[in-house]
Amino acid sequence: METNKSIKVLVADDSVLMRILIKDILEEDSEIKVIAQAKDSKEALELCALLKPDVVLLDMNMGEYDGIYGVKNIMQNCPTPIIILSAMGNSDMEPILDALSLGAVDYLNKPVSNNVNIREVGAPLISKVKEAAKIHIAKVSEPSKIVNVNPHSFSEQLNYDVIVIGSSTGGPSAVEKVITNLPGNLNIPVLIAQHMPSNFVPSFANRLDALTPLSVTMARKDDAVEKGNILIAPGSRNIIVKRENNKVVIDYTNQRYKDFNFPSVTGLMESVAEVYGNRCIGVILTGMGKDGTDGMKAIFNAGGYTIAQNEESCVVFGMPRSAIAEGCVKQIVPLNEIGGFLVSCLS
Repeated sequence: METNKSIKVLVADDSVLMRILIKDILEEDSEIKVIAQAKDSKEALELCALLKPDVVLLDMNMGEYDGIYGVKNIMQNCPTPIIILSAMGNSDMEPILDALSLGAVDYLNKPVSNNVNIREVGAPLISKVKEAAKIHIAKVSEPSKIVNVNPHSFSEQLNYDVIVIGSSTGGPSAVEKVITNLPGNLNIPVLIAQHMPSNFVPSFANRLDALTPLSVTMARKDDAVEKGNILIAPGSRNIIVKRENNKVVIDYTNQRYKDFNFPSVTGLMESVAEVYGNRCIGVILTGMGKDGTDGMKAIFNAGGYTIAQNEESCVVFGMPRSAIAEGCVKQIVPLNEIGGFLVSCLS
């Protein structure tokens, strides 16, 4: 029986059959009601302004008024949590990453074989819709294209030897903001654990690599953790760092963590705390859940410096809130100031 607390969803897809299937899948959950359907993003924008849904599901391929048009215009005119549901991510992740940069909060790949197989992603789709409905989203401005290419005058003796960053929902655009605000001559390594499907990570790394003078790659076993390099955890493994022959390298771990796996923010941060001690900085960004709290606690207890993104700039404040509540965060910083704040910590 429908209640006033039903999550109201708008579905935009150019396939009539796909819209019907998605509606049927979502409404199998009694908490969700599809209140409107749109054939493209222009119609979705009009319906969004009229009906004020809690969540919008957008396909990417919808002719002239595609998913990018929808994200850009919905976020500018009637900000609403948007989930990208598209088969495009199976072959070309760049448009999905563009949508996330413009303000979409999450994404899910459609199966590519045939329409009926959309039911394979029914459970995660319902879960993502419920998570997105909890987000109180503000108007999103155009993403900054400014990249910090100016060298910074670092002292010879730095206070820290590594930065480790963890994020989840809303993280791709947040990580992009932080990385592009770091100077091109940053002389310590950066390690990143972002909750992200494994097939997205190489494209995400390539995107960041193209946006910054720093070298950005996906972390692989035995990769050296060296100054000026940014390594992003794969989405299929939990990674750690270890000291080997007077250098620090990436390793895979079979350990499973209570809050999240593949990749675990806590797993990476705990290993960083063990290897670097008080010479590390931990940063927890936007995300659902509590992953990273135990990792931030390990860095804090080792004498390292800990930073959390502030609530106002988070898509989801869950991960930073959890770390702050544990008393293991030394500084709470708005997203657009984190890059500069990190630099100020080093000298």
